[in-house]
Amino acid sequence: MCNTKYLILNCSPFYYLSPCLYFILIMSLIVTHKEPSKLLVLAAFAALYIIWGSTYLGIVVAIRSIPPFFMLGTRFAVAGLILLAWCLLKGEKLPSVQTFFTIGVGGLLMLFIGNGAVTFAEQYLPSGLAAIIVATVPLWFILLDKRQWRYNFSNSKIIAGIVIGFAGVLLLFAGKGTADFAADRIKLISFFVLIVGTIGWAVGSLFSKYKDVTASVTMKAAVQMVVAGFVAIGTGFLLHEQTGFAMSNVSLESFFALLYLIIMGALVAYMSYIWLLSVRPASLVGTYAYVNPVVAVFLGWLIANEAITTQQVIALAVILAGVILVNFTKGSLKAVKEIAGHE
Repeated sequence: MCNTKYLILNCSPFYYLSPCLYFILIMSLIVTHKEPSKLLVLAAFAALYIIWGSTYLGIVVAIRSIPPFFMLGTRFAVAGLILLAWCLLKGEKLPSVQTFFTIGVGGLLMLFIGNGAVTFAEQYLPSGLAAIIVATVPLWFILLDKRQWRYNFSNSKIIAGIVIGFAGVLLLFAGKGTADFAADRIKLISFFVLIVGTIGWAVGSLFSKYKDVTASVTMKAAVQMVVAGFVAIGTGFLLHEQTGFAMSNVSLESFFALLYLIIMGALVAYMSYIWLLSVRPASLVGTYAYVNPVVAVFLGWLIANEAITTQQVIALAVILAGVILVNFTKGSLKAVKEIAGHE
């Protein structure tokens, strides 16, 4: 008999079949140039909203019996090699050494530092709390995008959004929250590691955006994942994660969580993201940033028995209010109405 709280993870046939089916669907969409149907667009948005939001929980489950950097490295190395093979089968050529290095730097910043920070922190912090902190990434984009400073910092609404968003982060430390972090030093360290990770993701994204390289989006993603994956595995060895670790000790639960992160998180959700960018406005696709933390907090409570405090809910609401104010000031409000319609 299945435990109801683990029904989603362990007992549904979709848990075993949907990763492969979703992957085949998304990859076929990428090579199809026809105008997509509303149903396919909605399916891709569902992947973006729900799957990326669920990866926070997936990490928690995966690192229960797999060392964090070995898990991180395996996730991206395998996903990257699959994407690389896909690119080569389509007839694409490998990038030059210089281009490979340039793309790899972006991968190290976003995936090794960004996702690595989440993976490390979730050893000590609830997945929902990690997602709340990561929700500040769009604010770091504004602060670190030097080319847009003149516009961003001359707009009072954007400045207000930044202040509101970071006020939400400070709310996590208000009252009892301060005592929780002060009483456990590793939690405080993990919090700052997450902040560094969010900055790394923003810097890596901006670096990739402004560095002009000759390679397809899929090839760029493959190289980023491969580089980040093997660096993470190397880091695991440097940290002696191999000590006391044996493949026989990996639980079935952690194995399937890792498989989920590889196929659904690193491949399906990401490929849905880049495909949607080609058929829908970027401002609309970026709405995943509002949904992911809500999904992560809910799943952490439902499946991992993580507590949700009123303080965390208020902090999340304040952060998202700041992010929404910033994004809607920069983008077009009418894009919200286009999620399954025509441009």
